[in-house]
Amino acid sequence: MMKKTLTLLSLSAAAMTASARAEHHEEADGPGFVPIFDGESLKHWSGDPKFWSVRDGAITGVTTPDNPTQGNTFIVWEAGELDDFELRLKYRIEGGNSGIQIRSFRLDGAPDEWRIGGYQADFEAGDNWSGTIYGEKFGGVFAKRGQRVTVGEDGKKTQGEAVGDPAQLNEGIKKGYWNDYLIVAKGNRISTSINGQLMAEVTDNGPDRRRQGLLALQLHAGPPMQVQFKDIELKRLPLEGAKKICFFAGHPSHGWGAHEHNAGNILLAERLRDHYGDRVVAATYKDGWPTDPTALHNADALIMFCTGGGSHMAKPHQRQINYFQDRGMGVGCIHYAVEVQKGKDGGDSFLDWLGGYFETHWSVNPHWEAQFDSFPDHPVANGVQPFSVNDEWYYHMRFREDMAGVTPILSALPGPETLKRNDGPHSGNPHVRAAVLERKEKQHVVWVAEPATDGAGRGFGFTGAHFHRNWADDNFRKVGLNAVAWIAGLEIPESGIPSSTPDQAELETNQDEPKPKGR
Repeated sequence: MMKKTLTLLSLSAAAMTASARAEHHEEADGPGFVPIFDGESLKHWSGDPKFWSVRDGAITGVTTPDNPTQGNTFIVWEAGELDDFELRLKYRIEGGNSGIQIRSFRLDGAPDEWRIGGYQADFEAGDNWSGTIYGEKFGGVFAKRGQRVTVGEDGKKTQGEAVGDPAQLNEGIKKGYWNDYLIVAKGNRISTSINGQLMAEVTDNGPDRRRQGLLALQLHAGPPMQVQFKDIELKRLPLEGAKKICFFAGHPSHGWGAHEHNAGNILLAERLRDHYGDRVVAATYKDGWPTDPTALHNADALIMFCTGGGSHMAKPHQRQINYFQDRGMGVGCIHYAVEVQKGKDGGDSFLDWLGGYFETHWSVNPHWEAQFDSFPDHPVANGVQPFSVNDEWYYHMRFREDMAGVTPILSALPGPETLKRNDGPHSGNPHVRAAVLERKEKQHVVWVAEPATDGAGRGFGFTGAHFHRNWADDNFRKVGLNAVAWIAGLEIPESGIPSSTPDQAELETNQDEPKPKGR
């Protein structure tokens, strides 16, 4: 099925949200730098309000003799995390020193939520530290201004050929005025530049190296100071030696233990990281479509686990998904996310992306125990053994004509008890009764799809996972992990992706609501 070309919407810049501007920019020019600070508010930024505000169009941090900070404090970008990227901004500082945290983490046991550790691009009002790559609660100095350093697998730091003379580099920094800061992180390499001049570079092959994490801006403890940041723009870079998988979780919907979008995504993401290590960057987003306008810019796969139908998170963002899927990004949908309204604004795109979808008055959604006894010769079926699981297995999907490019992975024959409900948009209907009761056709509840057009991404549909507990079934979970890895272009072992079986405590972690009494 050929993609339908979508005409760019004519939207005025003033009316466009950051996300809409990003999508417009993608289709016009390809992904590039995108603003992540609106110049007016701290929307999507979280810092201690005693210190942080917006002044003169800039994020501003201030300490005074009457309002000092006890320890370094930060304002954190909460829309997403950084992986491989270029970040550019302007800074101005009066007194003290500051820095820009990248691929960082929240500190355990800290007095508040705004204490951050990790790689930091330093700058200051003085002459010593600007341009330095530092490790806040993370190993100290990596490379001073003028240095090029490699961290070995044993954690030892070795200096290479110098970037430049530290004193001469310092002369290009405008004290008390606005300066341009550029940070580039690609793979294990991080570099800092100020006003167009390379300041320091680190290649971190150490055991504690970080491939993804938080972005945060520092306000340093000590004498009174003021620091300002503006024109903050982020550009994602294609990952070097790794695949990026974006997991988008929908809003809570069904109560404890069911449709656990966020908990299910985290469980899969953690196991993919455990198996592939640095070869996977798994970015998890919750509560609907991300506010990070760059989330998909370097994604190799998008997984959506969410409420479907007319409320599907993809509905307002199909143009953006089409753009990246056309260029090789895989798309997978779990459970209710396989349902979308039919037509050019829904089902037609899903046929392109996934190869099939749940179509109302054609597909059904009963709860039943499916028995899976045979599997195709396909990487997503690697290592899967016969098993049965009771779930809300949707079936009788609307697939591409003649199943073009579609391979069923899990198929079973539903019993007549799955068709006892009256006809409706999600139940009964003569098409299903004829297929199951008369023709005895096995129904495909997990499938994969090759691209519908050259250069586009792979897809899968996984109709189970109504019950969060089913991820504890080793074969059920293996199919899910294999499917995600396959659409991302990762190699799958012949025995499938190994993973630890979650215990009850883990299954109860990250769920949207507290465990009910008596459960």
